[in-house]
Amino acid sequence: MRKFDTKVQYLKYKVLREVAKEAWAGRLPQTAFDIPKTIVPGNKPTMRCCVYKERAILAERVKIAMGGDPRNENVIQVIDIACDECPMGGYEVTSACRGCLAHRCEDVCKRGAISFDHNHVAHIDKSKCVECGMCAKVCPYSAIHNYIRPCERACKVKAISMDESKAAHIDNSKCIACGACVYQCPFGAITDKSYILQIIDILKGSLANTAYKTYAVVAPSISSQFTYAKLGQVVTGLKKLGFYTVIEAALGADMVAQAESKELAERGFLTSSCCPAFVNYIEKNFPDLVPYISSNLSPMATISKYLKEHEPTCKIVFIGPCTAKKMEVQREEVKKYVDATMTFEELQALFDSRDFDLTAMEEGFLDNASYYGRIFARCGGLADAVAEGLKEQGMTDFELKACSCDGIEECRMALLKKSKNVLDANFIEGMACVGGCIGGAGCLTHGEKNKAEVDKYGREAYEKTISDATSVLDWKP
Repeated sequence: MRKFDTKVQYLKYKVLREVAKEAWAGRLPQTAFDIPKTIVPGNKPTMRCCVYKERAILAERVKIAMGGDPRNENVIQVIDIACDECPMGGYEVTSACRGCLAHRCEDVCKRGAISFDHNHVAHIDKSKCVECGMCAKVCPYSAIHNYIRPCERACKVKAISMDESKAAHIDNSKCIACGACVYQCPFGAITDKSYILQIIDILKGSLANTAYKTYAVVAPSISSQFTYAKLGQVVTGLKKLGFYTVIEAALGADMVAQAESKELAERGFLTSSCCPAFVNYIEKNFPDLVPYISSNLSPMATISKYLKEHEPTCKIVFIGPCTAKKMEVQREEVKKYVDATMTFEELQALFDSRDFDLTAMEEGFLDNASYYGRIFARCGGLADAVAEGLKEQGMTDFELKACSCDGIEECRMALLKKSKNVLDANFIEGMACVGGCIGGAGCLTHGEKNKAEVDKYGREAYEKTISDATSVLDWKP
């Protein structure tokens, strides 16, 4: 039964699971050696050069599973000791160099960084090289290769560089917490902080029948996750963990679509506010466009605000695919509504920390939202929902010209065009992750099939229109 895409995800999950087990039992681990031997290396290394290094790395993973470094405001952290296996990166001469006489690489290099040994094989002086790539372009044997670390390649906002110890360094002033580097790092050396201990404390309070109820607000992309079980069984598992009930963030998406379509018609141009990484990207890279960001909170915050207004003592935990949500809940306008957030990876660890067999559970019920709210999970879904919102509210005289951006690179191009007044669109739907939320770093699985699952989930909605879904907002949870 395969639950994860990669073995790195599985390693991360095992640490989270064991930390959660100890937390449920009231025995919070202080180091890797305070958790069961199921994940502590024995006397022989299994993944690293020596067992001592494995243990040191594991101790760091445990710390991050328990909340990470409080001095670092970013939820994305680098485990320095685990980040030493990748080459430094940059242009290097490979064994394909034939020691030719043309020396075109030398001729084209304006910095004098190319030299040759006694076999006429080229070498690059890194102290002089400025990574222009001209040598690689002119080499007739394609013998010069640009080695880019997976994390650097994944980071489209150029927030990752290498420090003096050859470990990755994250520039928090540039990072948007999308988590692309987390998913792409082949050594698990970059990871996201977990607040699973805080969530367990909240659930323990609910299970002890204290003065509050805890609501699980689940992202619509959950429909493409936990493929080994049925969605209704996941709902039952959440209630068994201690959640009072499960609410669809997609209902918040319906609320946002209704309000955002009206705001768009009134203002004439908007950028979406649903993806926190996209909003963060605008704030850091296109500050002049900040006034165009929709005034609506994200679907997560919108439905949580509604719940808190109707039941002020309740606790709300958001569950989704997104590492950037962990940053969003720290924002002043959001943290008063959402108490904690976790990824699908962390939810799987919670289930298994209680030894739940989801496949043996009865199916619960989840039907709060419309088709349009549910398809927010994939790129283009928000634009479709805004079009429907305009139609349902009779604003057909406003012509929607949406630009749906699939990934942060497309977001950058659309925002750049808007900044230069050459964008032929009046609404930018920005999704930092490729594919939308279904491509989030905290997903159990990633892939094109997830889009089909989200669309199928949308079609199964009992409420077929946005108006039908939001008409139940006199409903009490």
